[in-house]
Amino acid sequence: MREAAFVKRNQERWQVIEQNLQASRPHPDRLAEIFIQLTDDLSFARTQYPNSRVTQYLNSLASKIHLEIYKNKKEERNRFITFWKYEVPLLLYQSRRHMLYAFIIFMLAGIVGAVSAIYDETFVRLILGDAYVNMTIQNIKDGNPMAVYGSMEQADMFFAITFNNIKVSLVAFAAGLFFSVGTGFILFQNGVMVGAFLSFFYKQGLLLHSLSVIMLHGTIELSSIVIAGAAGFAMGNSLLFPGTYPRLYSFKEGVKRGVKIVMGLVPLFIVAGFIESFITRYAFMPVFFKVLIIGLSALLILYYFVLYPAKLARHANLRTH
Repeated sequence: MREAAFVKRNQERWQVIEQNLQASRPHPDRLAEIFIQLTDDLSFARTQYPNSRVTQYLNSLASKIHLEIYKNKKEERNRFITFWKYEVPLLLYQSRRHMLYAFIIFMLAGIVGAVSAIYDETFVRLILGDAYVNMTIQNIKDGNPMAVYGSMEQADMFFAITFNNIKVSLVAFAAGLFFSVGTGFILFQNGVMVGAFLSFFYKQGLLLHSLSVIMLHGTIELSSIVIAGAAGFAMGNSLLFPGTYPRLYSFKEGVKRGVKIVMGLVPLFIVAGFIESFITRYAFMPVFFKVLIIGLSALLILYYFVLYPAKLARHANLRTH
């Protein structure tokens, strides 16, 4: 993008920011949102116009806002709060189309897996493995279809599951390096596995029971994998479709955006690992508690990853690209 076009595109917004700073000190929440936008502009200007006056101007303006935000505050603590309160939600809003694509791919793959397992009895064994299928059939005969969730000591299971979930999310993200195709494959693979798993229990007459158990942790876990896929798409598509930005700059920004989104998922994987290790094993708990846990998990995902980012973006008048 030519410098003149860059300035023309953003000059009016910069002037409004500067006027607001001179007139009165904006609310801290608003300052943080403005700062995130300006640092994005400054990063682009430093890359494309390192010796330009517009770069110096943006650096000065961002410095003023930085001083206002961190005045009389501990920087590291404020940075930690800002990351989850502003940066991750705003990046999620920017990547909302990627989340939609990831969700669609995962759901379509789930349907493919479910239909394939219903019409081909060997498909489940191909996807889940003979050992797992045989073990589950024996558990069903013993009257506890979900006994696998109580087969390990809680703490060991927690660390193993949390590590595996984080690894899956990182793989889904990193696969975006292959022009987003790799991420799509990982999402499709996981979706087929979930669909085949549910079809297996459907054929055993245990669909509702299996759903009520696996979604205790699966609501957060599966949603997080989809969002990690969105992070992979954000990185891969930044390379494929740089828009008005230079391809290398677009790719760097896509990588940063994706990494921050994946980092924002770590607490969710910890929560999902805790639920799966310490709660899911009680498969025959009252239905009320199952509905409560699944409902709260769904509300958390819906609010933090969909509703709150949209609300924050409207408030900040966020520019997406």
